[in-house]
Amino acid sequence: MYAKSAKYYLYWIKHLLLIVSALVVIWLVSGISLQLYEFRDSDPDRGAIMNGTDKFGDRFSQVTYLAQGWSASDSLWFYNTSQGSNLLPYSFFLVLEQSDSSALFRSDENIDRYGYLPQRPTISNPDGLPVGMVRDRYQGKNYMGFTCAACHTTQINYAGTGMRIDGGPANSDMESFMIDLANALYATLENPDKLDRFMIQVLKQGDYQNANHIIDDLKKFSQRIKTYTIINTPRDTKRPLTHYGYARLDAFGRIYNRVLEHIMSAQQLRELLAEILSADELSDVMVGVNAILSSQDRDHVIERTQAFLTDKQIIRLRNKLYNPADAPVSYPFLWDIPHHDYVQWNGRVNNSGLGPMARNAGQVIGVFGTLDWQEKKGFTLSSVLGGQGFGAKHIDFQSSIDIRNLRRVENHLRKLTSPLWPEHILPKLDQTRLANGAELFAQYCASCHGQIDRTDPERRIVAKMITVSSVGTDSKMAANSIGFMGYSGILQNQYVNVSTGNILLQHQAPAVALLTSATRNVVTTPDSDQWFLQRWLERSIDFSYTFFDNEVQPSLKNGNYTPDTTAQPFASIMAYKARPLNGIWATAPYLHNGSVPTLYDLLLPKRQAHDPIDGEYRPDEFIVGSREFDPQKVGFRSTDYDGFVFRTNLWGNHNGGHEYAAGRTPQPDGTFLPALTREQRLDLLEYLKSL
Repeated sequence: MYAKSAKYYLYWIKHLLLIVSALVVIWLVSGISLQLYEFRDSDPDRGAIMNGTDKFGDRFSQVTYLAQGWSASDSLWFYNTSQGSNLLPYSFFLVLEQSDSSALFRSDENIDRYGYLPQRPTISNPDGLPVGMVRDRYQGKNYMGFTCAACHTTQINYAGTGMRIDGGPANSDMESFMIDLANALYATLENPDKLDRFMIQVLKQGDYQNANHIIDDLKKFSQRIKTYTIINTPRDTKRPLTHYGYARLDAFGRIYNRVLEHIMSAQQLRELLAEILSADELSDVMVGVNAILSSQDRDHVIERTQAFLTDKQIIRLRNKLYNPADAPVSYPFLWDIPHHDYVQWNGRVNNSGLGPMARNAGQVIGVFGTLDWQEKKGFTLSSVLGGQGFGAKHIDFQSSIDIRNLRRVENHLRKLTSPLWPEHILPKLDQTRLANGAELFAQYCASCHGQIDRTDPERRIVAKMITVSSVGTDSKMAANSIGFMGYSGILQNQYVNVSTGNILLQHQAPAVALLTSATRNVVTTPDSDQWFLQRWLERSIDFSYTFFDNEVQPSLKNGNYTPDTTAQPFASIMAYKARPLNGIWATAPYLHNGSVPTLYDLLLPKRQAHDPIDGEYRPDEFIVGSREFDPQKVGFRSTDYDGFVFRTNLWGNHNGGHEYAAGRTPQPDGTFLPALTREQRLDLLEYLKSL
């Protein structure tokens, strides 16, 4: 009998293995076919509109791409591959009008106004969406969302030629884009003529069959996007929010706030409302809110609660729940990113092992991934892998975040190289100055900014961390990342592992720890849109591929920084990162917060009260938004046009520090080098162009 049972089980085990093997083969074949299909778009101009005049009068008659290791199909794949971002229904974005006219919100002229790059229709972008805007599909519905390219592709104009830089920092104004998008949606709701035109055009797109459903979603997404803008707009004179303008964003602040919104528990929300409302207000509000809090479906609980609050009450709740996203930073350039040991301006993220998976999941949280996070009974394999244990309840971290595509984008970036100074477009380099500048670079810069072979596939980038107090640059970004707290909500009493041990998430916890817990659980939760076996097979392969294919191994941080301790587990991120400067010429404005318009200005000192008026100093105010390049100073045009006025007197915008060339910031060994003369600055600048 035993032999018969053994044969029986072996029979089924063998057939189960055959079935699984067949599924793996089918999955691999279909995956290869899909990738070949996705890379079929090889438009030689990469969808670029080849001539035009932008919002500030910068004219270009041709667009060219520099040699960065990507083909036309590589660029177009990067632009048009969804990462699970769901900003609003796709058909809404296609037909939405601007708030003050009947012109489309997505018109090329309007898109250019926000600094995004308009595109022609191509095979992978049939509706001609701007670079980095794409159609995403989640749970049977189509959405417009962002791809990595929206923040990491730029164009530089010079003498009539537009140079597209893949992986370069975008020159976009997302803050204004989101505010105006919310206004356009509300204007559509409130203007009968606009609403009629909108309804007719949305129905033509075929995603909606019922006018009532259109109205319901128009109300929902109007409120959702308005909520997002309210959360991240100025507070008051005591805690002013620095407006971003072009070319920067407080990504971490906004990611933190989205996490805090979606982890709120019913109990903590009741407590918060009781603190900010009078007894009569609370009684009125809770009539509607209790129905939300007592239901099984607690998704978007904050958003749904706001329907029962006045605008003033919403502001009070915001001030209690969220942190001000008031530390905008320049969009980092992406070449070499997969080869870094630590990433982000303050080196917050370890890039080894599964680090890239969690990092990229975190950024999609910030750019409108749908977060269906709910508290449920029992435990699942996902919750156990995410560190939640085997308790009586767990948090289900279902989301639209496309881990598979994020992993593929990370791998795709390995081929991307920094752009070389294009002497066929820009003025030729002065070889005498360049040679002199190389000696100055070795003396003034090389101790922090190492040099690499930009095309070596085996290159490694070791970040040189420098404490904020040593480098002297604006401290707000680093201070926010370490100091922001938030209500732990449905994550309360869970543990998060950091470099020095486990942290218990109490009633309030560091926002960085809450984000760490959320991203870890997001990546261990497979895609619910797929069949059970397929979802786990794909996620297992993604985990294995990311872990074993990532050649970056765990390592200690390099440089001068305060180490993490059990008393201060995030002390090391109160620092900023120095990285190799290859391609630095194409990444203006400079410093982590974009407070210095050109490389030449970066070599100047910040003017102090005791400095003579007639000296050369970094500008305290300048204009941003133009794409017109200044090859002499190496940066964008920063005066004499109607762009965004960048004022450096605000905390978050300070332009001091990193004054090595001016002899005011000590080298890592503590020595002060003499200030460079004007001629020496020009020599060093010529060398920086060549990197």
